[in-house]
Amino acid sequence: MILKKAKSNDGFTLVEVLLSLAIFGMLMAAVGLAFNASAVNYNQNEAMFKAMNTARQALMRITTEIRTAQDVALIGAGDPDNSRCSMHTADGSDVTYRYSSADNTLYLDDNDTSSTYVMCDNVTAITFDRATVPDDPSAIRNVRISVTVSVDNLSQTLATAAVVRRNL
Repeated sequence: MILKKAKSNDGFTLVEVLLSLAIFGMLMAAVGLAFNASAVNYNQNEAMFKAMNTARQALMRITTEIRTAQDVALIGAGDPDNSRCSMHTADGSDVTYRYSSADNTLYLDDNDTSSTYVMCDNVTAITFDRATVPDDPSAIRNVRISVTVSVDNLSQTLATAAVVRRNL
């Protein structure tokens, strides 16, 4: 009796190896795309967080100064869209908060020293809506402020109000 050596099937064929490499490549491409999308989303959220935080700080400063202001100016002919607010602060300084649509920036102008400071970047809109004192239409009672901040294709609007305590 002659013993025949049995054919062994211990390895993979070339077709099986190539097929598994193709499947592995597709899975890695999907993982890479998901990771890239996650990184882009993180960067956008971080940029929006920083812009919103800066806008909140600017709004807090503006509302504090309005609350303690000696007076807030009525809207003037040079401000048809309510994008600026002038006042005499508690220490007597003459300041103006001004929005520039040319560079999407909120500025603080110190009218006493002719200095200008950047308060917030990435601002796409701001309004200062004033309400007068019922018995004295020349005095501002409160100011409602709305700020829209945009980064890339994301935008958020913040709103607040401040009452001029001297005119209560």
